[in-house]
Amino acid sequence: MAQTDTLTARWVRFRNRVAARQAAWAKPATAFVSSPEPRTIGSFARGRQLSAGNFLFAGHLLQEPDLQMWDLHAPDPRYEAELHGFAWLDDLAAAGDLAARRCAQDWLWGWIARYGAGRGPGWTPDLTGRRLIRWINHALFALNGQDSAASTTFYRSLAQQTLFLGKRWHVAAPGLPRFEALTGLIYAGLALEGMQAHVDPALRALEQECRLRIGSEGSLPTRNPEELLDVFTLLTWTAEALDDAGRSPGDALSDAIERIAPTLRTLRHADGGLARFHGGGRGLEGRLDTALAASGVKGRQPDGLSMGYARLSAGRTSVIIDASAPPTGPASRNAHASTMAFELTSGRRPLIVNCGSGETFGTDWRRAGRATPSHSTLVLAGESCARLGADAATSDWLVSGPSHVPIQMSHAPDGLRFEGGHDGYVARFGLTHARTMEMTFDGRGIAGEDMLLALERPARRRFDRALDATQLQGVKFQIHFHLHPDVDSAIDMGGAAVSLALRSGEIWVFRTDARAEITLEPSVYLEKDRLKPRATKQIVLSGRAMEYATRIRWSLAKAQDTPVSIRDLAQDDPFPQDDG
Repeated sequence: MAQTDTLTARWVRFRNRVAARQAAWAKPATAFVSSPEPRTIGSFARGRQLSAGNFLFAGHLLQEPDLQMWDLHAPDPRYEAELHGFAWLDDLAAAGDLAARRCAQDWLWGWIARYGAGRGPGWTPDLTGRRLIRWINHALFALNGQDSAASTTFYRSLAQQTLFLGKRWHVAAPGLPRFEALTGLIYAGLALEGMQAHVDPALRALEQECRLRIGSEGSLPTRNPEELLDVFTLLTWTAEALDDAGRSPGDALSDAIERIAPTLRTLRHADGGLARFHGGGRGLEGRLDTALAASGVKGRQPDGLSMGYARLSAGRTSVIIDASAPPTGPASRNAHASTMAFELTSGRRPLIVNCGSGETFGTDWRRAGRATPSHSTLVLAGESCARLGADAATSDWLVSGPSHVPIQMSHAPDGLRFEGGHDGYVARFGLTHARTMEMTFDGRGIAGEDMLLALERPARRRFDRALDATQLQGVKFQIHFHLHPDVDSAIDMGGAAVSLALRSGEIWVFRTDARAEITLEPSVYLEKDRLKPRATKQIVLSGRAMEYATRIRWSLAKAQDTPVSIRDLAQDDPFPQDDG
């Protein structure tokens, strides 16, 4: 199977190269039908760093102020892909000064000179679509001060890439890569003279992708919130471009936008960032609000359930829980064993988090980030509730995970209640993990209970065997509560509680009953735009399951607030750090 995949991938790459060379032989003379409107959002700080020769991509920093971008020795294929996708053009445009403009022009025309004839790794449908969007969005920024020869070269390359994309978009992987390819093709077809014939076929294909890949509740099979935001952003860009051209987006595209917007609102924390689950991060600053505003769709899912996540929110507090089975099959390539894990944010400050995706830090960190102990949930005997496949074809897929995940959301006497459970440990230990969380109406208190239950006779026999294997010492469990790096934590009240101080001045107190030992242990916070994992802490409740029912109660309560006039004024460091 692995050999077949390799041969298939090689054939696709070969066909891409052929199509790229054929497109490069064409000599289309074109220009913009209308002046393009920039829609992408970049980072001013990252733009200034790029201008200074600090190339931070895919978790690697190359500091080469005297090198042209295309002379860099890329550390890995992901780094190379980020270079050829040109999303960094957003950052240079955000900086907008003369140095940033010169870098943009030097690197853009440098790419044309070196790779424009169909060479290099950038000729894949998704990277070409991403690149076309950026070139069109920032054309005025890039063309400023250029002579007619340079402009002709720019337009010709745009048209050649459009011709390539028109032939090869269909080999992009289903999901985000194909959405990128088709959005880029529609963008170029609408913006460039002589390319209009590509719009209708690409729009029909995009509508088909919306019908196939976006669920009735605005979900993706990967259950990755950040990936859903990326797809949503592409769809809103497409709808705006069509509207600017005096065309209707079509029912399938409009319906997809209307389905996704409420789901993203459910997955958004109180600070505006997305919940970090299944390989996704918080999302680029400002992108979610901009995309939601552009969609014109109001509201969130009425029952607080979206894409398998449950949301509790009150006052300034939001809790988002992974309340569904993990993805399976190809959709699980980046999925995490995180069922029943949760994150909590108070105002602008994350408090309880998951470790996040370690993809940019190498294979070992990626694998560790996907494991259950890297999430704020219960872990039994140190094992994950889902495992990676054993053979070469499925070694990156999640298998043997929870399949039965019942949940219920209701009103508690003084707030909101979530109840859920999963069977991810039943086959090995006979125990079901059940979790109950209640939030007060003012958002100042969370009461939680984790239970390990042997519910049926076969499960009890399995638990008895697991208990015998420990010589009746009990099956070990740990409940993890990973803290954001900005949270200051300390054991308090003689070891019975943990005090948690946020930068806003808020103080939260974590308590538990006497059935579990409470400790404060090291943890990490994994962010894609950092050079290294950030050191942080985690609260761990440890104990042993000795009976058919084990219950551990815990609570989080706000002990001290801050005046509205001064809360949340501390600013975060805009520059990524390489230390803990």
